[in-house]
Amino acid sequence: MKKTTYFVEGIQGSGKSTMVGKLAKENPQLHVYQEGDYSPVELAWCTYNDESTYTEILAKYHEIADEIREKTVKEVDKYIIRYTQILTDIEGFHRDLEQYEIYNGNKGKEEFEQIVLKRFQNWDGEGSIFECSIFQNIIENQILFFEMEDDEIIEFYKKVKSVLEGKDYKIVYLEVDDIEKAETVIRKERSDEQGKELWFPLMTRYLEESPYGKHYQLKGMDGLVSHLQHRVKLERRILNEVFAGQFVVHTRNIDR
Repeated sequence: MKKTTYFVEGIQGSGKSTMVGKLAKENPQLHVYQEGDYSPVELAWCTYNDESTYTEILAKYHEIADEIREKTVKEVDKYIIRYTQILTDIEGFHRDLEQYEIYNGNKGKEEFEQIVLKRFQNWDGEGSIFECSIFQNIIENQILFFEMEDDEIIEFYKKVKSVLEGKDYKIVYLEVDDIEKAETVIRKERSDEQGKELWFPLMTRYLEESPYGKHYQLKGMDGLVSHLQHRVKLERRILNEVFAGQFVVHTRNIDR
């Protein structure tokens, strides 16, 4: 009997990590993949290199080469490094390896989509719990760096649906009743003990410096909320128009 896979999705602050934990407790037989882990479908926070580039990285950071190897998974001719899980004082290491992700416009639109589709197609369908693996990072890249229209993104997801044919999965989509409140809450939560904000400046800079953010002059909290409102509307369209019957929606009241 096939085990159902759960793709947990929703904007930042919607409670994805909590839901992943809840599903994991209810389904201990399922493997959990969180952001930054090696995943058979998702590549966020991981490099995606050929052998030549991988060898260059090992040589450049020879003093932590063993740690890099420990955090590397080889897939046929590609080397996937979970670089954000490597703790090092080497200045610029994480920023340098970020260029080898498939996101942030590092790959062209066609190559990016081919990589994503191929990974979904090659995934064996084994029952798992995936966090942010079917919408968030992919759609952020398509909106912010490729500036794709909503209808273009929906057409891409029709291809995703096609390559997932025959696999037992459900999308668990988390919504919030107030996006600005949700972002304000995690803005405070994701600060250090001295109150210094860690997440919000990175998130807003990421948005503001993207081609989409520059085009629409998105700034600060207002820009972030505007972008997330757009994303939620688009993701609900994708669910209804592409994944009908294969999703559930949970709405979180931020005041509770």
